[in-house]
This record gives sequence, C-alpha cells and structure tokens, in this order.
Amino acid sequence: MAGLGEHQNGSCGEAGILPGFVRVPLSLTLLSGTSQAAFAADTPAHLMEQASDILAYLYGFNLHSAAAFGLFMGLMSLTTITSLLLMQERRRSARVERALRRELAALRGSDDLATLLMGSERQLLVSWQGRNSEPRFQGDPSIIGGGAPAQRALAFGTWMQPSDAAAAEASLEQLKQRGEAFRQVARTLSNHFIDVEGRTIGGRAILRLRDVTGDRADLLKTRADLANARSDLRSMTMLLDDVAYPLWIRDADDRLLWANQAYLRAVEAPNLDDAIARSLELLSERAREDALRQRKSGAVYTARVTAVVAGQRAVLDVIERPTAGGSAGIAVDVSELEAVRTDLQRQMDAHVRTLDQLPTAVAIFDGSQTLIFSNAAYQRLWGLDAAFLSSRPTDSEVLDRLRAARKLPEQADFRAWKADFLNGYHSVEQLETWWHLPDRRTLRVVINPNPQGGVTYLFDDVSERFELASQVNSLTQVQGETLNTLKEGVAVFGSDGRLKLHNRAFAEMWNLTSDMLTPNPHVETIIKACRLLAPQEEPWTDIRGAVVGLADMRMGLSCRIERPDGSALDCTAQPLPDGATLLSFTDVTASVNVERALTERNEALERASRLRDEFVHHVSYELRSPLTNIIGFTQLLGDETVGALNPRQRDYADHIMRSSAALLAILNDILDLASIDTGSLELTPEIVDIRSTIEAAMRGLEDRLAESSLHLVIDTPGDIGTFVADGKRVRQILFNLLSNAVGFSSPGQTITVSARKRGGEVIFEVKDQGRGIPPEIKARIFERFESHTLGTRHRGVGLGLSIVRSFVELHGGRIDLTSAPGQGTTVTCIFPNDRQESPSDGRSGPSALTPMAAE
Repeated sequence: MAGLGEHQNGSCGEAGILPGFVRVPLSLTLLSGTSQAAFAADTPAHLMEQASDILAYLYGFNLHSAAAFGLFMGLMSLTTITSLLLMQERRRSARVERALRRELAALRGSDDLATLLMGSERQLLVSWQGRNSEPRFQGDPSIIGGGAPAQRALAFGTWMQPSDAAAAEASLEQLKQRGEAFRQVARTLSNHFIDVEGRTIGGRAILRLRDVTGDRADLLKTRADLANARSDLRSMTMLLDDVAYPLWIRDADDRLLWANQAYLRAVEAPNLDDAIARSLELLSERAREDALRQRKSGAVYTARVTAVVAGQRAVLDVIERPTAGGSAGIAVDVSELEAVRTDLQRQMDAHVRTLDQLPTAVAIFDGSQTLIFSNAAYQRLWGLDAAFLSSRPTDSEVLDRLRAARKLPEQADFRAWKADFLNGYHSVEQLETWWHLPDRRTLRVVINPNPQGGVTYLFDDVSERFELASQVNSLTQVQGETLNTLKEGVAVFGSDGRLKLHNRAFAEMWNLTSDMLTPNPHVETIIKACRLLAPQEEPWTDIRGAVVGLADMRMGLSCRIERPDGSALDCTAQPLPDGATLLSFTDVTASVNVERALTERNEALERASRLRDEFVHHVSYELRSPLTNIIGFTQLLGDETVGALNPRQRDYADHIMRSSAALLAILNDILDLASIDTGSLELTPEIVDIRSTIEAAMRGLEDRLAESSLHLVIDTPGDIGTFVADGKRVRQILFNLLSNAVGFSSPGQTITVSARKRGGEVIFEVKDQGRGIPPEIKARIFERFESHTLGTRHRGVGLGLSIVRSFVELHGGRIDLTSAPGQGTTVTCIFPNDRQESPSDGRSGPSALTPMAAE
C-alpha cells in the first residue's frame, strides 16, 4: 500500500514505463471483461505480481497522463479514418478511370467507323466553320474529274452542266447565308450523276458530293431515255396521221383514246375531241364486243367486218392487238377483194363448201393415186395453184412438185422415203406421222385409207401450238424477271390461300427468307412473319379476308400499314379472274413524311394568318381614336376659332388635314377588310341612283383631277335609272377605282366612267389611258398590300383594289380587269340587278367634264 501511495503522489515519468509483455495481456484482459478472481486463478504467480504493479500504476494515474493518453488515441483514430477515406477515394478513382478508358475505346471505335463509312463510297466533303472561313476538303476529289484538285469542286461550272451548276451555286449560297439545307442530283460534263447535298451540322456548313451509282443512276438515265422516247412518240403520232388506213388506240375500258385522220374521216368527225365526246365508233357494237372478248383472253383480234366508212358501206379487215394499257387497231378496206371471193364461193358445190370450212388441209386420192379433191386449206398450205390441182395430178407428181419447191422434209434418200410414204395405199389402218418442213413449220399428217380404195390425207399445221407453248414459257420467264425488277412488293395467293408467286422486293420488304417462301406457305404463315415488323391487327385482318374470303364476296382492298421504324406501306389487294388474289406493297414513307410536313406547315400558316388579322384589327381601332382627335383639332385651327393663323400656318393646317384624311381612309379600308374577314360587315341595301353615285365619287377627286390636268368623262344613258345596292359601298368602289386611275394617268389624258344595264346586271366600267399593267403584276393586282408604282409618283398601301373586289363580291357580283403595257387599264364591276327598274340598253352621248366643269 505504501508503494501504491508513492505512485499516486509520484511523477508521471517514473511510473509511465511498463514492460511491453505486461501491457498487452493486461489490456486484453481488461477488454475481454474477465474478472480479477478468474484472472488470478489462471495466471502464474510472477504474472500476478506484475499485474499488481500495473494496477498500482493505474491507481496512481494523474490528469496529465490521461491527457497524453487521450491525445495518443485521437491520433490513432485520425490515422485510421484517414486511411479508410484514402482507400475509398482510391476505389472511386479506379472506377472513374475504368469508365474513361471505356469511353475512350468507344470514341476510337466511332472514329474508325466514320472513317470506314467515308471510304466506303466515292464522295467529297467540303465544310465551313463560319461564313467567311476557308473551306475544308475531305474525301476523294476524283469524283469531279480525274486529276483535278479538290478546290475545283466549288467551281461548279467547270465540271457540271450549266443549269445544274447555277442551281448548285444558288443553293450553296442559301446554305452558307441562311443555313437552308438542300439536296439535288446534278449531271457532270461527262454525263455522270452526282448527288449534291448541303446541310448544317454543329455550327458548320457541310457540302457533300457523292457519286450516284447502281439502281439510282440507272433510274436517272431511264428518265432521260423516257423524255427522248416521248419525243419519238410525238413524231410517230404525226407519221400515223398520214397513214391512209384508219388507226386507233383504246384504253382498258374500251374507250377511244386516239385515232388518226383516216379514222376521223371515216366516222365524219371534225377532230379527235369531238369523236371522243360523241363516242363515234367505226366498228359495230358486236364487232367491238368480240374484239374485247378476244383481248381479255390475250389474243389478237383479226376479223373481216362490214362497216360504214364516210357514209359508204365497206368491208374491212380489222386487226386489234392488246397492249399494256388497252388495245391498238387498224382497219384495211378490202371491199373489192371480198366481192371477188364471194363470186368464187357461189361456184363451189355443197361438199366443197363444207370441207372448205375446215382449217385442216384435206386431199383425197383415189385407188389410182389420182387427186380427186382438195380443199382451200390444202391449197393454202402448200401454195399450189388451182390449175395444177384441177389437172388431177397423181400423188407422186404432187410430192415431186413439193420437193422441187423445198416444201417437204429434207431426206437423204427421197426415193425410198416416197415409196415408204405411198405404202399407205396398201394399209388397212390409219397412220400418223409428223413432218418438220424447211420453213420451220410442223405438220401433223394423218393417212386414212378409204374403203373404196385410195387414201385421204389430213394436214394440220401445229406450228402455232408449238410457238404458243414457247411463247408461254418465254412470257413466264419475262414475267418473273419483270416482277423481280419492281420496287413494289408483289405476292399472288391462290384460291386455296397459298403463295403462288412473289418477287424479291416482297421478300426483302418483310425480311422473309427463301426457306420460308419455297414451300408455298399459307397466308396465315406469311401474316405471322410480317406482323413482327408491323404488329397492327386491323390491316392484317382485312388482308386475310381479301385472300381467303368467299369468291363471290371478295373485293378490292386498299390500306396503309405504318411500321414502328417510321416507314409506311400502301397495301392493295386485287382479286384475279382465276380466283387468286394479288397483293402489292408500295413504300410511301417519303410521301407520308412530306404530307405530314405540309400539314404542319399549313397549320402554322393558318395560325400566322389569324394573328395577322387580329393584329391589324386591334391596331386599326387603337389608331383611329387619336387620328380622329387630330382631325378635330386641325379643323378647329383651320376655322380660326381659337385665333387667327398666318398663311404658312394655314397651309400647315391644310396639309395636316389632308394627310389625316388620307390616313383615316387607309384605316377605314383596313377595318373594312378585317370586318369582311370576320364576316361582321353587313350591307345596307337601298335604291341607288347610278348617275348621282358616279358624280358623288368623282367630286372627292376634283382637286387631284385639277392638279394632274386630267379629263373625266361620264358615259351613261339618260334613263339609266337606279338599282338596289349599298350606296355607300358603291361610292367607295367607284372612288377607289377613280383614285387608282388618276394615280396612273399622265397629264392631259382622259378617264372614262361608264354604266350600263344589261339583262339582269348593272355594269360599271372605269377606263384610263395610263401606262397599263404588265401580265406578271396583273395576276396579283387584287391581292392585299400589293402596291406597284409602275414608274409613276403614285403611292399606296395596296388595299384599294382588294377592297373593291371584296365589296363587289359581297354584292354577289364579279370584277374583271383588262390591261396591257402602254394601252391603259379597264376595270369592269358587274352587279346583279334583281329589281328590273328603268331598263335601258340605249346609249347617250358622253358628257365630257373638265376638272372645272365637274363642279
């Protein structure tokens, strides 16, 4: 205890040194919460002594030692927290570094991809950072011509066609000045097509020149060829007009589209329009029905018909061939030939007439191998003259003659072949053989023994059958190639709903593989695959019904399919005569986008128009009140009620009065137009004296007439009388027309105002001898705010004629303007005159009024 007390009162330096091996166990013991008794039981004696010393030291722990210990523990805590924060910051920095590395790799990939895309096709990019900056060239400069420097690309006239170069220069200037994007296709001097595109990107103006290749280049060349073909067609049409035989072209509905002059003379029509309007037909209705039926089957209509040509009955050989959009035909007058053939036909007996109706060539030989009969088809087939056939030649003589004319099949041993052929006379059964003639005809030859002896030969020309089979195969191949060149997707489904025919565009449009289309899948399978790109339900339901619906209920279908990728397709389903259904898909994405843009632009223009009208209406009312005050105070000054004015002040007051009156008239015109636009302007009908109204309108211009030295002539009948209208508006109409005539007339000229009643109308006419109006200005002269000086000192806001037209139309009338440069201008206003009062068509002499006499 004495030692413990010494520690309590001793210095900290003497008691602060403890062996390290003692400090740790003791601290662990204290931290673990072990009791002193348990610790004493499990600890050796020498450790117990050390522990006692430590406890004695702790009991002697003073305030100075506690502060040092607390400082030490605070430093340890600060160090630990700092280490933890450092480790956390290092982890965050590592994450940021990894993200930056990934972003850098992505940017490098994008740069490589952009470089790859730039090099994938021939193109040249020209960019400007600002309006006055130097251009920067990137890409392949050889696109504008081999060996040319890139700077030559901006000299469009050196490598483009003149018209394309001018358009490109104008568009580029708009791009650099206003940022207006453009795109056009230009043709180089070497007849290559270049796609010229300009736009702004990130504050830069970009000009892109790209070589047009592939299908688009072919399309542009095809368009040029089409223009040449149209020119050739016009030349051909002029040539056909000189043909002496009637020629015509019909559309798919069998309506006449075109005919030459011979056709018009045959139907006695003055011109083509008259023939079409009156449906003048050369052929009879039955002949046209037969021709239409043959054309629908794809065959050429050939017939000899009777028709009336220029009032005379005639026999015509008609040939009408189906075309892609209808048919084309020609008629040849064979009246004389038909008369000869009819006379010959009367001389033939009944047996000959019967056999001659057969298209098969028939020849009958008796037992002595002598020809006893041959029909007309036999004669036509072999080209044998009637005299030879009438001489009753033998079968051997006929064969020899045909061999001499090289009309029999080529044989190495003709004698043996002929002997074998003549063995048919000794056969009891029918024989059949095929002859392939040198002129490429194929004949089916039937040798039929006669019971009385001899044989009957039947010759069928089957060349057309083989030719038609070849044509069908050729047309099938052409059809397939034609469909594959179409941009529209085409698919034909049979009556069983299975795919029968399709083109490449259909498969590419809906991402359909050849494995799916090869087994002729059902329409349900096709729809299921197509709905992956267009998930809408309604159009596919209609398409399914059009394909698999009942035959008597199937109808044509047209619908639009909009896909999630922004593209739009127009689908058309058309039932075919054989029960199949034709589906066509046309990509109308571009037109739909244009339609949307136009709709938005139209809405914006309508909003702007409404804002303009509201602005004019409100501003006019706001200006009218102070202007009325100015006019009132000016009148007070002019009347000198507030004091006398000197001459200069009186002139100033007069100028203010005239200017205010002119401004008030403009505001009244604007208010009238605004009232007309809103539909709030109403007319006040009254009985208007025509002569007095003209004179009242003229009195408001007496000063201007006198200043300009102009003559005004009023030309009206003495009994012109009255009519029902709004008198104020009629005076305003005449005042504006006269004011306009005065402004554009030269000193010494005459202005004529005339009025007439004609039928149920009252006609006012104001005519001047001024400069006249050019055609390009005449088309816009009645539009608002259209003001043109035409070289005179006349100024205006361009509302007078617009108001005149509006007031005339409010009365239910109409206005007409006739003018030409140097010939003056005549404006005619026509009012309805429902009340026929004092009608007069007579004319009295014009009364010439000078400016002074007008008073």
